Amino acid sequence: MTDAAANFDHVDFDEMFAALCSEVGFCLHEKGQKKVIAALPKGLDAAMKAVLAADGVDEPNAPGDLKKAVRDCLKAHVQPG
Repeated sequence: MTDAAANFDHVDFDEMFAALCSEVGFCLHEKGQKKVIAALPKGLDAAMKAVLAADGVDEPNAPGDLKKAVRDCLKAHVQPG
């Protein structure tokens, strides 16, 4: 990995996926969650696309506000603090 790949040890993934479910409506199964976690080092856009794909949403045709909501939810949970 490069310096661009963040360390995600601080992330509470259970909390992040609970928020995706309750706040945005994406309640992912374990396999989908693993794909999102694997995509995180590639960036928030990649993780957002993984969330949509795991739920069967056609990302190019998904509304922009939905993509932003997913990305914002992920961002809120992966940023240190």
